[in-house]
Amino acid sequence: MPLARPFARVLAPLGIAAVLALPLAALPTSSPAQQIAPQVPPPGAPSSFAPLAQRLLPAVVNIQTTQAAGQPRAGRDAPDVPQAPPGSPFEEFFRDFLERNRPPGQAQPGQPGRPQPPQRRAQSLGSGFVIDPSGIVVTNNHVIEGADEINVVLQDNTTLRATLVGADPRTDIAVLRVTPERPLPSVPFGDSDTAMVGDWVVAIGNPFGLGGSVTAGIVSARGRDIRQGLYDDFIQTDAAINRGNSGGPLFNLAGEVVGINTAIYSPTGGSIGIGFSIPSNLARNIVGQLQRDGRVRRGWLGVNIQQVTDEIAASLDLRGGARGALVARAQEGGPAAQGGIQAGDVILRFNGQEVREMRNLPRIVADTQVGNQVPVVVWREGREQTVTITVAELPSDQQQAAVSPQQQAPRPQQMELSGLGLRIAPISPETRERFSLRPDSRGVVITEVAPGSPAAERELRPGDVIVEVQQERVNSPQEVQERLERLRRQGRANALLLIEGPQGQRWVPLRLNAPPRGQPG
Repeated sequence: MPLARPFARVLAPLGIAAVLALPLAALPTSSPAQQIAPQVPPPGAPSSFAPLAQRLLPAVVNIQTTQAAGQPRAGRDAPDVPQAPPGSPFEEFFRDFLERNRPPGQAQPGQPGRPQPPQRRAQSLGSGFVIDPSGIVVTNNHVIEGADEINVVLQDNTTLRATLVGADPRTDIAVLRVTPERPLPSVPFGDSDTAMVGDWVVAIGNPFGLGGSVTAGIVSARGRDIRQGLYDDFIQTDAAINRGNSGGPLFNLAGEVVGINTAIYSPTGGSIGIGFSIPSNLARNIVGQLQRDGRVRRGWLGVNIQQVTDEIAASLDLRGGARGALVARAQEGGPAAQGGIQAGDVILRFNGQEVREMRNLPRIVADTQVGNQVPVVVWREGREQTVTITVAELPSDQQQAAVSPQQQAPRPQQMELSGLGLRIAPISPETRERFSLRPDSRGVVITEVAPGSPAAERELRPGDVIVEVQQERVNSPQEVQERLERLRRQGRANALLLIEGPQGQRWVPLRLNAPPRGQPG
């Protein structure tokens, strides 16, 4: 265990190792006055979470997914086994092991004209919870995204094949359906708005594929924006959340789901006490729409907005300081423009809800029912004014990019990188929304990855951003292509790319001159 070494270094200088080596009779005994009193739980804390966990565990499930992992690698990259030094006994051992386990009739990888190994399949694990005894399961979209097969494993290890009812990548929520032989234990959604900072919460899930595990902590913060999308409004908790907990529930002490565990902040990949959950009040609306329609209809206002700073507030004589969302542009023909909202207005309240800052507005509008007429309070010409807006449905990416009904903004120029299996495009409002890119992302976004290509071998995915090529910044597809062609002219076999993905940045060596598929690499 990695923690053993740091503890050993701390304990040794204190002489504890020597004390532990003494015979038991030699250890000093403490008088009753010196003995430490047992810790008493603080007021309001449960003496044990066991009754709660026992009641909730049967409703929490493990999610197992399987998907194709690209075409088999050619030549020396084909086997996914430990690499042994040439000529060592281990090299012969691994070769014999592969021969013994190769299916009958299958030739050694890389031999021309002979059958190739079957397509490898990748498996992943996550968590979920049952909200309806008939078999409705909620999890994260990223747990099941791209899966060819989804299985739900109950607490008693019963495995049920699941079908996807609907998914919403923008909020990372997915709804599954299973067909059980008997009604399943289920848990209800609670009111996440009542979860206060400092309240006890319990997380249940499937960390590292170990099965149902329970951790407890408190609500550390509310309304966290972790730059995962326009609708970020996460609950932060210090209850231990690790890989595999994704999609699992965060409970209050009443046994109600107040959050869906979705992300962690960690420099190591393990829990450091900073986890994030989707609030149940946001999830409940999304889950309901997915169950009913298989998709989510979001309200749309049709404005470009920006943050109100102290300087802007002062220049507009805005009472109460920096607050609200400043309208940079009301899109022609959009709901806002039709309702009378103008550039330069500061939206202070929407449908009775206060707009504290710019990022609150998209969430409030998205949660408003399409077709409703709502009052909007704006700051204009030194005073508050109220206009009425009819909320429209959020258009698709192409429609949303339109600047008017007659004129559509040009789609970003995409470019295919020959021989690499990559299609790339510049970062634009369209691609930023489509792939939920961070607001400060810079570079070139990958839009398509061909199966079995060098890019697929290196596990590059649509939505990854190419930041640098050979330690040189790139800002357009043309620059990426020029850098790669220059490396080819120099006779380089690989290009070193700095890739930014959901887990942060990483360097990826990408093979430039890919051999034809099925030939040795």
